[in-house]
Amino acid sequence: MQIPILNGVRTDERPDFRTSYPRNMMPVPKQQGISAGYLRPAEGIVLHGTGPGASRGGINWNGACYRVMGNNLVRVDASGSVTVLGAIGGTGPATLTYSFDRLAIAAGGKLYYWNESALQLVEDPDLGAVRTVLWVDGYFMTTDGSSIVVTDLADPASVNPLRYGSSEADPDPIKALFKARAGEVHAVNRYTIEVFNNVGGTLFPFARYEGAQINRGALGTHCAAMYLDRIAFLGGGRGEPPAIWLGANGGTEKLSTGEIDARLLGYSEDQLAGSVMEVRTSQNHQLLYLHLPDCTIVYDGAASAAMQEPVWFTVDSGLSAPTQYRARDFVWCYDRWLCGDPTGPMLGALDDKVSTHYDQVIGWEFGTSIIYNEGRGAIFHELELVALPGRVPLGADPVIWTSYSVDGETWSQERSCRAGRQGERTKRLVWLGQGSMRNWRIQRFRGTSDAHLAVARLEAKVEGLNV
Repeated sequence: MQIPILNGVRTDERPDFRTSYPRNMMPVPKQQGISAGYLRPAEGIVLHGTGPGASRGGINWNGACYRVMGNNLVRVDASGSVTVLGAIGGTGPATLTYSFDRLAIAAGGKLYYWNESALQLVEDPDLGAVRTVLWVDGYFMTTDGSSIVVTDLADPASVNPLRYGSSEADPDPIKALFKARAGEVHAVNRYTIEVFNNVGGTLFPFARYEGAQINRGALGTHCAAMYLDRIAFLGGGRGEPPAIWLGANGGTEKLSTGEIDARLLGYSEDQLAGSVMEVRTSQNHQLLYLHLPDCTIVYDGAASAAMQEPVWFTVDSGLSAPTQYRARDFVWCYDRWLCGDPTGPMLGALDDKVSTHYDQVIGWEFGTSIIYNEGRGAIFHELELVALPGRVPLGADPVIWTSYSVDGETWSQERSCRAGRQGERTKRLVWLGQGSMRNWRIQRFRGTSDAHLAVARLEAKVEGLNV
């Protein structure tokens, strides 16, 4: 019998059936004759260079990679060499955007410009505190949480307080600003999202588009992103628990599942408000990342459309237990995906030929749905993972493990299986004599990045019992 592996099931003490998403394994919808989809290792991280501090943000401008690392703006070249361009204050995530002739950086409540020769701090007192910045129709636009501020067209370092705008449909603070298309700005507030169009004039040049308001908003400045030409955000409306939404044209579509919502409730609102959301499109995957304190949850829009169900998985940099994911602030530059490390000065590049993180071994895990024989029980004579082994470093002899649960919470002793040395591409991953079940059972598999393999199917030889 074939047992589904793209999502697993577990239980908890409430009691409730919960979804178990793959960890450091990416679901891929693809008919290959064995199954309708498979799990492959999420990309590894290889060292690209070393900078002056932890990553706070990045962007591709004029064909070069610029980053805020620690308290510095840096330029990273194709070889990984890092050039420090100037000092950037504050801590926490930074926002980077650009116009035709300058790069703007919002960090630590300040606004900076880089013009390829010098770093300038904008010191106009009318600017106020800066949460984020974008460039739209010749203006740099910022917000301090209560007003929307535009710089002068002729002098981006100057601000006229008579040209302030506001987002006043609801008395909630402005968290972020996004440009959806030419002349259209979304002000993402805590409980609402308002849309503005450029109408010109001598005062604030943008006017609210009343019919486009969304009655949900984001928890924090950096937990929202443009995704599939819409705004994805972590938040909700008044009186709602946090969830992940996709908003456009006055309405919202919920992306998070009940399992994701339950996970989010495990964090405080302050922790969620400090999370970072970003987008990456690669190899027919439309990936939405939400970086949480101890892991990153990922939604794949393309896979969800192909499979007609939400496709989620998690990535992290831990071995036996999840820890913070060490790839952040993705930038497509020099024909590869570059990333920063939120925990240290490393600069990385994503590489699907490995699954280690900066040469450190990490763990992966996935589970199955419930195996049920209508309450009659069964004996498991054999389990086989139909996989693609043999793609490991020379000399490695990796092991993978399996265990099972008959209640969804406690697990049996693990049984191991050799995953195949380099070149052993026809090796079969088989476990014999896998016990029995009286009612139902869940199987779980885990390994490390040493076992760099894709899994297409779990096949079981099961003898049903006539009870």
